[in-house]
Amino acid sequence: MDNPLEAIKKRRSVRTFHPGPLGPAELDRLQELCRERRTGPFGNPVRFRLLDLSLVSEEERRRLGTYGVIRGARFYILAAVKDQERAMEDLGYCMEKLILELVSMGLGTCWMAGTFRRSSFAAQMDLEEGELLPAISPVGYPADRASLTERVMRYGVRADRRKPFEELFLEADGSPLTREAAGLYRDALEAVRLGPSASNRQPWRMLRDEGGCFHLFLKEDQGYNRAQGRIRIQNIDMGIAMCHFELAAGQLGLKGRWLHQAPGLALPGLEYIATWA
Repeated sequence: MDNPLEAIKKRRSVRTFHPGPLGPAELDRLQELCRERRTGPFGNPVRFRLLDLSLVSEEERRRLGTYGVIRGARFYILAAVKDQERAMEDLGYCMEKLILELVSMGLGTCWMAGTFRRSSFAAQMDLEEGELLPAISPVGYPADRASLTERVMRYGVRADRRKPFEELFLEADGSPLTREAAGLYRDALEAVRLGPSASNRQPWRMLRDEGGCFHLFLKEDQGYNRAQGRIRIQNIDMGIAMCHFELAAGQLGLKGRWLHQAPGLALPGLEYIATWA
């Protein structure tokens, strides 16, 4: 991926697809990306599989529902990870990297962590012992016009709206971090702000300490995040934020890496995730 920042800005959730096949070059690259071994910043390996519905029996296709949300998709990316500490963050990080590669190829995708029949897709994934299937994504050429269902969903979650920069990013004393004060990291933080999140809740918060490190926190809605048991969809969102920040920082020439280095600050309602230093 030559230009992650461009892919991050270009990415949007696509739910309506041209039903035809992918071109040979795109399909070969997609298969190659799904075969790659990927490990997140917390050390959890994430496994992907490309599902081609044209190779699935009609009876099995009927079971692979998305509740009418996705139209025309022939291909799906399935993502599995062992049920371990920070597995959701690692899955979000690895899958978003893959998705941004596809966006840079001109393909459409859509994060799905709830609106699909998980058990039926899990059967296609051939889950290993201890694995979960937290998320999937359709992939293909976006249709010229979104379906009515897609337009209603985008309107309902205000898909194109983002919280103000100063609400998401903080100074060491808890005061808002402005774009001007963010300096060289302004575009890396904006990349986090532009990230997709479940129901567009944007649960990420980042605090810059006096030493210039950035600490990532989750502003969790517990009832929402824990409704699916061990699959914590807002923790997946945090992995997406980590992916966007790291890719943007790398493109901007800002050196650093993700560490566990809690700042020791009392921040009510926020759960510490990781530190960029």
